[in-house]
Amino acid sequence: MATGKNIRTYFEGEWHDGDLPVMKAADHGSWLGTTVFDGARYFEGIAPDLAAHCARINRSAEALMITPTMSAEAMQDIVWEGLKGYAKDAAVYIRPMYWSLDGDYLGIVPKPDATGFAICLEEIPMPPPDTATTLTTTRFRRPVLEDAVVNAKAGCLYPNNARMLAEARAKGFGNALVADALGNVAESATANVFMVKDGVLFTPIANGTFLAGITRARHIDNLAAAGLDVRETVLGFDDFHAADEVFLSGNMMKVTPVTALDDTRYQIGPVTRRVRELYWDWAHSSH
Repeated sequence: MATGKNIRTYFEGEWHDGDLPVMKAADHGSWLGTTVFDGARYFEGIAPDLAAHCARINRSAEALMITPTMSAEAMQDIVWEGLKGYAKDAAVYIRPMYWSLDGDYLGIVPKPDATGFAICLEEIPMPPPDTATTLTTTRFRRPVLEDAVVNAKAGCLYPNNARMLAEARAKGFGNALVADALGNVAESATANVFMVKDGVLFTPIANGTFLAGITRARHIDNLAAAGLDVRETVLGFDDFHAADEVFLSGNMMKVTPVTALDDTRYQIGPVTRRVRELYWDWAHSSH
């Protein structure tokens, strides 16, 4: 089932209207999970950091030993061509995807130069600015590079995220605040996380257990340019319980305020609102 509506699919050199079938049953990606994707956003006539997202999917493919077949520049051109099929005021999720088509003699290792490629565009609204979520803890943790391909935006990582979310929702919360292998806070089940204490912003330092996102980096740059103090550091759950504000950072929503972590309550504060304002100002000024 699709997440959005008004879907367009790029496959085998052309755009198609609708949710086009692109994988075969015997494709390596179908039965062994060698799939990667990335996600960008089109809204208000702009697609912030589209170039960075197109470049990252090629790095993700290489991390899974999938041969990238499209340059980041060519990918951008295809995306902009596909977006012509939408109204200028539409909000669209942009998802380029690679998967392996074939494996070696034992079938496990992806063969070089055997790659499937598609781009899916889905119309998904941007949420209103104060659309918030709540967090709880989960028994599931982020893996390390020795265990999983955490240096890629890989489809095979998401079943772990799904069980985090399922546990959080069963407890009555919207998302999970997730630990790394050492028990320090890494991110949420779906996005990077920031907290604010006494006007200073903190975010978990990138330690190789989670993708330090493109939108996360953009927030850090915007905050620094605006003269706000933002620090990447090791953070524990007690730090988040003591925070004044907490918000999530991800491509889909850009900024999602957090109003609770278990029994701890937060207001949607001025720093969280400022982060969103800075992002929108940057996004429009850079296009």
